Amino acid sequence: MAGILVVFGTRPEAIKLAPVVAALRSRGIPTRICVTAQHRELLDRALGSGLTPDIDLNLMRPGQSLAVLTGRMVAALDRVFAAEQPERVIVQGDTATALAAAQAAYFRAIPIAHVEAGLRTGDLDAPHPEEGNRRMIGAVADMHFAPTAAAAAALRNEGIAAERIHLTGNTVVDALHAVRARLRRAPVLAGPARDLLDRCAGRRLILVTCHRRESFGAAPEIAAAIRALATRPDVLVALPLHPNPAIRHPLENALRDTPNVALLDPLDFAPFVSLLSAAYLVLTDSGGVQEEAPVLGTPVLVMRDVTERPEGVAAGTARLVGTRAQRIVSEACLLLDNPAAHARMARAHSPYGDGRAADRIVEIIAKTHDYGAAATAFAD
Repeated sequence: MAGILVVFGTRPEAIKLAPVVAALRSRGIPTRICVTAQHRELLDRALGSGLTPDIDLNLMRPGQSLAVLTGRMVAALDRVFAAEQPERVIVQGDTATALAAAQAAYFRAIPIAHVEAGLRTGDLDAPHPEEGNRRMIGAVADMHFAPTAAAAAALRNEGIAAERIHLTGNTVVDALHAVRARLRRAPVLAGPARDLLDRCAGRRLILVTCHRRESFGAAPEIAAAIRALATRPDVLVALPLHPNPAIRHPLENALRDTPNVALLDPLDFAPFVSLLSAAYLVLTDSGGVQEEAPVLGTPVLVMRDVTERPEGVAAGTARLVGTRAQRIVSEACLLLDNPAAHARMARAHSPYGDGRAADRIVEIIAKTHDYGAAATAFAD
């Protein structure tokens, strides 16, 4: 192929790359999609119109280690790149898929564009392995699309040439704007969220998400915090359960039949955005939710000790609360019982972009590869 190959394997990657794929194709730039299916079930729920894979490697197997999975992905993607001969490979974030695609492209001297580049905690163990993955991708990519000024500064501090770093905003804001528009046109897309919100009448919704590897050992503390918050008659706690049994089973076993706790199967993006919009606050270990909630005016309590998204904390939209039950409950109750404290977080400005990141990214790619007439000039 003479064009762009977009590679991803998880739901967050699909959500954040969908606006990029749409922008590439709207400009007539030849674009194909390859998925590894690193997270088969969740990925399939995110695929839809405009995001149908051209190549599906279907590499997920139960019980395989990160090393085995990554090795299989590098080998399979090498074969894909040999057959496709793309002009450029696009990866997103810090997943094993992104790392494997960057490695395989680097071995074949194919230019690599990294969407959401420059996120750093400065600690290779937190989060593990994501911090290492994104640093390694940064070492081989030649085009770095930084979502924030802090991310761009982190890349410069690592010695990456300024002309290779592009401040674009985060494509998740583009995706949020698109799904909210679809929900306004077709409220039925909210699906199971509508029934839950009906149940929540007269109470405030606390949305909880928990899936990261570093949360596995903290599951008993997180469950204890949820049980304590659920004793309040003025709240309903909603917890979409991640399919990974390492986190799903301990949370499900601890919280099954707990009054005022709704355990949900994984949600599609539109129903999830509906709940996040309606939530009084969100407890999460997710990086994506830290970006999404401020756009919707929902305060974020981050159940981690460090974050690669310090902009939200600095802006006042997010607060690090760790994984100890007592701290989580204390911080949540502060927002529940102090309207002024809640208002300060809800009104804080989102630092993650204006919803035009994909256009900026595609304009840079088009100019670099001289797609010229196919590209529409982007006006700031």
